[in-house]
This record gives sequence, C-alpha cells and structure tokens, in this order.
Amino acid sequence: MRHFGQLDAAVRRRLFHREPEPVDPRGDPAALAAALGGTLYCPADRAGLAADVRRQAARGAVSMVLCLEDAVADAELPAAEDNLVAQLTALAREAAAEQLPLLFVRVRTPEQIGELTRRLGPAAELLSGYVLPKFTEAVGARYLEQLAEAAELTGRRLYGMPVLESPELAHLERRRTELLAVAELLAKHRERVLAVRLGVTDLCAGYGLRRPPGLTAYDLAVVAAVIGDVVNVLGRADGTGFTVTGPVWEYFPLQRWGPELAGLRRELELDLANGLLGKTCVHPSQLPVVHARLVVSHEEYSDARVILRREAGGVLASSYRNKMNEARPHRVWAERTLRRAAAFGVARAGVGFDELLPAVCGG
Repeated sequence: MRHFGQLDAAVRRRLFHREPEPVDPRGDPAALAAALGGTLYCPADRAGLAADVRRQAARGAVSMVLCLEDAVADAELPAAEDNLVAQLTALAREAAAEQLPLLFVRVRTPEQIGELTRRLGPAAELLSGYVLPKFTEAVGARYLEQLAEAAELTGRRLYGMPVLESPELAHLERRRTELLAVAELLAKHRERVLAVRLGVTDLCAGYGLRRPPGLTAYDLAVVAAVIGDVVNVLGRADGTGFTVTGPVWEYFPLQRWGPELAGLRRELELDLANGLLGKTCVHPSQLPVVHARLVVSHEEYSDARVILRREAGGVLASSYRNKMNEARPHRVWAERTLRRAAAFGVARAGVGFDELLPAVCGG
C-alpha cells in the first residue's frame, strides 16, 4: 500500500515532484505513524465488513479502525465480536496483506485484546494493532500489558493507539497530573505506542458542546486548551514525544463548495500548524481531503532540504525568497516535513490543494 496508489501513473507524474513511498507495516515506527493519514473508522458489526475493507483500500484508504466501542450498541457487542472474527478470517483467506490497509481494532476493555487475538488465530496477522479508548493512567497499564501479551501470542509486533478523551483531561484541576502520568506510562511502553489519538467528541460531551461545520475544534476554547496541553506534554520534539493525530471531523458527505469541506480544510491547516499529523475520519468522502492536504508543497520541501543541508547553524534565504530559514530552530520541522513527504509525496511547483483534491476525488 501507498498513498495515492489508486491514481493512474500518468496522473501521479503530473501532480508530484516526488511520489509517495510504499508504506511498510513492519518498517520504522516513526515513518509508519507519519503515514497513517486519514484513519477511517468502520463499525465492526457491518455484514459486509471484509468487502468494505477491500473497497476502501482500492479507493485510497491506508489505515482503518474496525470499531467495537462507540460505533456498536451495547446489546449488539457479542454479535459484533463474532462478525469481526468471521470477517477478518474470510479476509485473510481472500486478500493479500499488501493489498490491505493498516488495520486496527478499537476495543472496549483491555481484556478484549487478548480474547480477540486468540479467537482470530492466524487471521490476527492482518492486524497492525488495537485502538485503546478512554485511555487514562488508571486503565492504561492494563491495556498495554494486554497488548504485550497479544504480541507475544502472535509472535509479531502489535501497536497500540491510545485515545485521550476522558474527563480527567478536560477538567483543569486534573489535567496536568493526568497528562504527566500518561506520559510516564507511555514512555515505559514506547515501542508499542504508534500514535496518540484525540477524542474530541467525548471531550465536547462533557460540556454539552458540538462544533458546527463552519468552526473548527480550535474555535472551542475548552477543546483548544486540551489539544495544546496534549501537544505540550506528548508531542515534544526532544525524543520523548509521540505522533499526535488530529480530531475527528463529524460532517459528511463533503461537497466541493460546502461549509463542511471548508471547515475540514481549515481544521487540517490548524492541525498541522499545531503539530498534529493525521486525522480520524468517519466517512470515505473525508479521506481525499485529508490526504490532499497532507501532500508536502514544493516550497516546504525545498526549504526543508536547504535547512537539513546546513549543519553549522545560521540563517538561509528560502529559494522562494519569501521567508527566513534558520538551520537550528527549524531543523526538527524540516525532518518532520521530509518524513511527511516520504508518506504523502511532494507536489510539483505550482500544484496545490485545489489541483490535488479533484484528481484524488476522480474529477
């Protein structure tokens, strides 16, 4: 799998200065985290789940979450688990692994990780890991211990993606203590943590909030404060941080000139500006928008390469002659930009979002 692999080769050559590289599920974790892109959530109780996975892979999905938590009614959970096991078992027989997205299962409890892994048997080979909801210091250790046991059972690495969405993070008087404790816990299990996800819908629920399509998560002061603190503690560039992904966008389908598309585009800009990479998606129409925005511009790529060539510090003029590039302060930004470029490619000079999106959407 690789981003934009669904496009004709001629279209890719027209759009990209540097095409995206293949995504290796067993490669460098930092590169894998950067390549998640729009992670499409799908309820695990869908009768055609295996077909859905293959269909979305053909349309450009590179990461998917099969959800047993909020997407499934409580009374339907046992049937949803049975369906998940049956569908993944069928998928393992029918499809080559290289044709499938990175697959994660969102569980409800730590114990489900071990139970599902055992029930899946050889089909667990399809999984890249598990999504760990309502992640806090109190429950987090159990999640990560179960993940380690499941990995030992399968004989391969399984990643966890904790979701930060609990009241402990929203409430000011508890946030600092909780975030520092979560950071300490994740540091002990760093090799198992692929990315940290933000559950903004649950955070909003604690205050009775819901952003309209014309506003972003960053326009909600309470939510913006949580995002800033999560990045402050868990997104640091000193080697202690993790990839933090952007919050879900609730609105779909996305029309070319509608407020839903404009709102998502604006939120993606703010995600990147605030150090977030990737996004939770709940509808296939959101994926092309997310992926088109994650393509690195020719200008960003040119600046990043210039910065990384300069080891001794100092200030360099951009080849676009419109900004200052400082070799030391901008170095980590440049490294992250080239990592994103490897995953999503570099647009040709003069090609931007408005040219990329119609091509990715097939129009």
